[in-house]
Amino acid sequence: MMANIYDLANQLEREIRALPEYQAVLAAKEKISADNNAQVIWDDFLKMQEKFQGMMKTGQLLSQEEQKAMNDLGQKIETNPTLKSYFDEQQRLSIYMQDIEKIVFGPLQDLAK
Repeated sequence: MMANIYDLANQLEREIRALPEYQAVLAAKEKISADNNAQVIWDDFLKMQEKFQGMMKTGQLLSQEEQKAMNDLGQKIETNPTLKSYFDEQQRLSIYMQDIEKIVFGPLQDLAK
């Protein structure tokens, strides 16, 4: 008998959470809360990300001022060891997630051919 596809999806979710790469992102994220400077930058990042996602949905382009603000924030993230560590760990995890996405969405890709 074939396993229920939802059971497999739930198992995949648990396996992802158990990955060392996932655990490393989780640990790095917890360190942000313990670092006041990092937390302020993180909050700014989340606000800016939300704003830009809203702009993208409506087809708006970033003004030069907004591009500069984004670049400045990127610099702050790069020079903050706590945030840099978080984004580095996130990048390692995303490699797994991209591979899993290719596998899971392969059948849909085949239908589009």
